[in-house]
Amino acid sequence: MARQSRYPNNSNFRSLSIKAILRKTMLYLLFTLLASSVGLCVLLRWVPAPTSAFMVYRHFEDLRDDGAFKAIKYSWIGAKKISPYACSAVIAAEDQRFFQHSGFDLNSIQSSIDVYMDGGRLRGASTISQQVAKNLFLTPSKSLVRKGLEVWFTLLIELLWSKERILVVYLNIAEFGDHLFGIEAASQHYFGIHANQISRSQAALLAATLPNPILLRAAQPSNYLLKRQRWILRQMQNQ
Repeated sequence: MARQSRYPNNSNFRSLSIKAILRKTMLYLLFTLLASSVGLCVLLRWVPAPTSAFMVYRHFEDLRDDGAFKAIKYSWIGAKKISPYACSAVIAAEDQRFFQHSGFDLNSIQSSIDVYMDGGRLRGASTISQQVAKNLFLTPSKSLVRKGLEVWFTLLIELLWSKERILVVYLNIAEFGDHLFGIEAASQHYFGIHANQISRSQAALLAATLPNPILLRAAQPSNYLLKRQRWILRQMQNQ
């Protein structure tokens, strides 16, 4: 009767080795992702963002669709150079509980789900913090992995940044038109003035375009856009 070897055969041994290597590699990649994302968020707490994932994605779309490079209008400015009206307008338009929540507006999420379950259209419930997370770090693609990363980055910036910093970054990287990013570039493009000079009405008009600045054009405001501007102005007054 043949003696059974105490050692696994070569094929089983190789299989176990490959699994161990893959496991270690995945753990290493996960640790690298976590560490680099934390480090990046710490850095951007103080340093102006030179660009954003959405701006890079716009360049990718240009190359994919037309094969040509199109410049992006973008100019970072600090908090002291932004009109308080701009801050008030985007909060009124996008996230009125911005200073109360910790990154996720659970009330808005539940309300959106209730409307959808009653047969209505599923409304977006993203906070300003979530929009900063996805605009700055992620592409517009939709998947569970991307949503998970959005949650992770939202938690990071809420933990590592002040609310004021989140708002300043949002106003600097928000898209206000075709290849037009940031409140400074938008103020100069549409009104010929700097961001610290815009009026309540101008700030409300820019904020009104934020759901879709490509279709909702501040240069040629539709009746819907003007109606939304008036609504934002009322909300600003009530804040």
